[in-house]
Amino acid sequence: MTALITREQLRAEIDAGTVTVIDALGGDYYAQQHLPGAIALVEADVADRAGTLLPDRGAPIVTYCSNPACPNSQRVADKLTALGYTKVRKYREGIQDWVAAGLPVESSQLAG
Repeated sequence: MTALITREQLRAEIDAGTVTVIDALGGDYYAQQHLPGAIALVEADVADRAGTLLPDRGAPIVTYCSNPACPNSQRVADKLTALGYTKVRKYREGIQDWVAAGLPVESSQLAG
């Protein structure tokens, strides 16, 4: 099972720039809102894109999706671990918890 990270720990690591955050929802969900600096990487794309997006297999990585019921973050974490990534953790509570706590998010939508 993937190690978990709390909201407070994740926020501190994002603020310090010491973690790569992976949004396992992708698509429109990612465009609408995602954690600061997060990279969109869905389960179907891990094998093809992980090596390019995440060249250092020993770097700290945190996956997340929408909430504890969402399986995407665990699936992406499992695939990354299978590819040899050694410091993969999961923010189980997901973006819903982050937003509920009033923490900042980013959007990829164009102003229109």
